[in-house]
Amino acid sequence: MNIGELAKQSGLAASRIRFYEAEGLISQVGRQANGYRRYSAEALQTLQLIQSAQQAGFTLQELKALMPAPGEHKRDELIEALERKVQQIEAMQVQLAHSKAQLLGVIEAVRAQPQGVPCSMGQKQVLASIKLNA
Repeated sequence: MNIGELAKQSGLAASRIRFYEAEGLISQVGRQANGYRRYSAEALQTLQLIQSAQQAGFTLQELKALMPAPGEHKRDELIEALERKVQQIEAMQVQLAHSKAQLLGVIEAVRAQPQGVPCSMGQKQVLASIKLNA
């Protein structure tokens, strides 16, 4: 298939596909006699894998390290990378829960301020409470 077809099927811009190709993430590319790129069905699968992995939090550099060369298998490395990513996500969840708790505390502190208190005074108290809880 040509790049237009691949772009349509993958939902990616042709420029993004060319970028992935230049980065070495797509290797299943041939050239026609007129110089146009010709992509295999594997290229579509690779693009779908890249999209899924990025949504899961993998960077392009991480993906490049994990993408096997044709005929190569990196099962153990893949499992380790996936486990590391799960640990990173769990650490982010802990941080997000802490941030959420802080924000909820700030909301309560703001709500507890009497209506007539000047904003500047309330801001100082709120900022002080954030520093104490950090």
